[in-house]
Amino acid sequence: MSTGYSILTRGYSKISKLADKAFMASSGFQADVKALQKHLTAKHLIYQHQHNKQMSCPAMAQLLSNTLYYKRFFPYYAFNVLGGLDNEGKGCVFTYDAVGSYERVGYSAQGSGSTLIMPFLDNQLKSPSPLLLPAVDAVTPLSEGEAIDLVKTVFASATERDIYTGDRLEIYVLNADGTHHEYMELRKD
Repeated sequence: MSTGYSILTRGYSKISKLADKAFMASSGFQADVKALQKHLTAKHLIYQHQHNKQMSCPAMAQLLSNTLYYKRFFPYYAFNVLGGLDNEGKGCVFTYDAVGSYERVGYSAQGSGSTLIMPFLDNQLKSPSPLLLPAVDAVTPLSEGEAIDLVKTVFASATERDIYTGDRLEIYVLNADGTHHEYMELRKD
């Protein structure tokens, strides 16, 4: 986490577990991000007590959208990517703006390095142009290992060109077997 040219901490995680099958990565003003995470965690706890089950990732996506939209006149300065498993056990990724507009996509990035990461992912995953009509959602399927290697390559490249992209990459893998995460050290200068 940094501000200007000052590094405040090298070990701050921007990923939050909201439910067993939903993780949120956030960039922006970290006080707003923390407040948003606490609000969503409290709403999820209420949901668990009322329904005796965990919230699904698409339900969490709608809750996050509603929460951001509710604060649209004094918004959380937080830009989020929500990822997890849907009700069918398939991966899902949702990307957001600060006022709750969201979209389910095959992949996404937020933060200072996103302008470097997204074109790289578009190229590697052969995503069709969003200007094509009718809209086509075709993302090249990857194995778990290939996806992890691609993420590592993308962030290593972004770290070389963006001083605000952090010193360490955190990768969370969520599948039917459970969740595991790994770290990769990036450039530290």
